Amino acid sequence: MTEHQEESELIKQRREKLKAIMDSGVYAYGGRFNTTSNIGALKSDFSENRTVTVAGRIMAVRLHGKSMFYDLKDSSGKIQVYIKEDTISADRFAGLKKNIDIGDFAGVSGETFKTRTGEPTIVVKEFTILSKSLRGLPEKWHGLKDVETRYRQRYVDLIVNDDVRNTFITRSKIVSGIRKFLDARGFLEVETPMMQSMAGGAAGKPFKTHHEALDIDLFLRIAPELYLKRLLVGGLEKVYEINRNFRNEGISIKHNPEFTMLEVYEAYSDCAGMMKLTEDMITTLAADLLGKKELEYNGKSIDLSKWERVSFAELMKEQFDIVPEDPPHAWIKKLKSKGVEIEGKEVSRTQLINIVGELVEPKAHNHPVFVIDMFKEMCPLAKTKPDNPALTDRFELYMGGMEIANAYSELNDPTEQKVRFMDEMDGADDKRRVIDEDFVTALEYGMPPAGGLGIGIDRLVMILTNSSSIRDVILFPQLKPLRREDSECAR
Repeated sequence: MTEHQEESELIKQRREKLKAIMDSGVYAYGGRFNTTSNIGALKSDFSENRTVTVAGRIMAVRLHGKSMFYDLKDSSGKIQVYIKEDTISADRFAGLKKNIDIGDFAGVSGETFKTRTGEPTIVVKEFTILSKSLRGLPEKWHGLKDVETRYRQRYVDLIVNDDVRNTFITRSKIVSGIRKFLDARGFLEVETPMMQSMAGGAAGKPFKTHHEALDIDLFLRIAPELYLKRLLVGGLEKVYEINRNFRNEGISIKHNPEFTMLEVYEAYSDCAGMMKLTEDMITTLAADLLGKKELEYNGKSIDLSKWERVSFAELMKEQFDIVPEDPPHAWIKKLKSKGVEIEGKEVSRTQLINIVGELVEPKAHNHPVFVIDMFKEMCPLAKTKPDNPALTDRFELYMGGMEIANAYSELNDPTEQKVRFMDEMDGADDKRRVIDEDFVTALEYGMPPAGGLGIGIDRLVMILTNSSSIRDVILFPQLKPLRREDSECAR
């Protein structure tokens, strides 16, 4: 018998049990069930001889003649329940023994006690079936052969893998911690459009859609930056958005086409202010949620008590003899002479960013590294450094070998911004791109000097939960659809 046939037979058997429950006059998919507490709270303050009511999923069944033990689990914990034939009647006991399975949801009421081994237990006086499970839970849900299925059936992954569930609980706490941190410092959380008439604020290929009523093409945003800076113009001086962005690009252990970013903007601040904000935020999150300043990631330690600053311009000079004043053709020649592969006739912004990662990665495994002194070509929205207009007042933060954050002193000169946009268009592969004239108009009304910061929430969660793939911290990562025959077998 194949695995698919075994699964089909199991479902058939469980449907027969479902029918038996229904035929007995019990509806197997009940409604509201009032509990006295969750299981975690009950066990943390456990005492014997209390009347309690709890609910959860049955995760184990142990039969012992005229008694049964179930492990009942909710989101807060697991407890043993004890059912005796002489307590609930022989007929009722026989029905439960025959028709209740691992995976079913149940509610129980009874008295608390401890077994001879000290196990907190509830002796059941009333048992209520709340939802009949028709599919069996996997006994083992680990190993490479199951990784794809775990992502596709995250609901099963969450049932049987406590570590996975804890990762997503921690993710939620991280996002809440970010809000708490920023709210306490007077920042205002805002929302900006996810569908935009032009995709701007970052480099990336957008997803395109069409609005029927307006008969216009729209793009899912690749970044909220330009809208958030419009709010600075409007007088909202400290704003942030925890936002979903979309980029129609590759998928890897570090990239998902739909991802979550934090963007923060503060009037009268600058790159240095954003650097301090970033360091304070991440160390606070680690201390509050994990209780430590040293993280473990991919087998290496990241010491949050040490934050290094590294000059990209100096690294490029040391490694490739490239200075920002060199023309692009000189960059290509020097990079190729050092064995760096360059596609096309120019060095793209993406290629430069990748070079940054390769240069910084060895350092960034041991402690956070701020990469400063970035070339102007790498960021058309950042102010240049007063002492060197070829460099921007910007940083990228690397942790665990990954870029985690990006920040800079925001360019607020409308004339310079228009020139930068035009220069960017001249070098763009996609000649359909247009300048966001409304953003330039907004700057002409006057935007205060400001610092802006973007942090990749998914990657930050990877670091704080020691997760090696971005798919491990996104509940439902984007996957290629199953073939029809595979989908049929999954039913």
